[in-house]
Amino acid sequence: MKKILLSILVVLTVSCVAQTKKETATLDKSGNLVGIATKENFLTEPFKEDWFDVGYNDYKPNQDILNSLKPLLQKVTIKAFMGTWCGDSQEQTPILYNILDATNFNYQNLEMICVNRSKKTPDNLQKGLDIERVPTFIFYKDGEEIGRFVEYPRESVEADILAIVNGKPYKHSYQE
Repeated sequence: MKKILLSILVVLTVSCVAQTKKETATLDKSGNLVGIATKENFLTEPFKEDWFDVGYNDYKPNQDILNSLKPLLQKVTIKAFMGTWCGDSQEQTPILYNILDATNFNYQNLEMICVNRSKKTPDNLQKGLDIERVPTFIFYKDGEEIGRFVEYPRESVEADILAIVNGKPYKHSYQE
């Protein structure tokens, strides 16, 4: 009986430590999300009705590009930064989720980070990543950054992502 109780105690302790390791999204005093978010966070009010559903449901990605993207996205991880207060984030984040859903992306490979108006989080999750504008979607392959989408697409979100994950030359909207 002591071994069982000790085992339960160890599991609970490890579980609590694992849950506090990452900063989960919370609302700041202005009603904006800050921290690590999931799609479910955007499916709550006020985000769902104000901008997420409209942006997600109204966007019709190019099916040929999605077909090309699907196998390539299986090999990447994404670290995305957005602000629920930011018009560009409100436009591009639902589109990103639409594309990821259409390609059966594994959401274990996505870290969506909501930043405040200073583009920071309380735990400095943005530190060292040169986040100047949001949204910024950073794509990694084998732990190395392969490219980033910044604020708005050059062609379309899915075409820009395809260029990044295909290894083709790509400059985001603020690169010359």
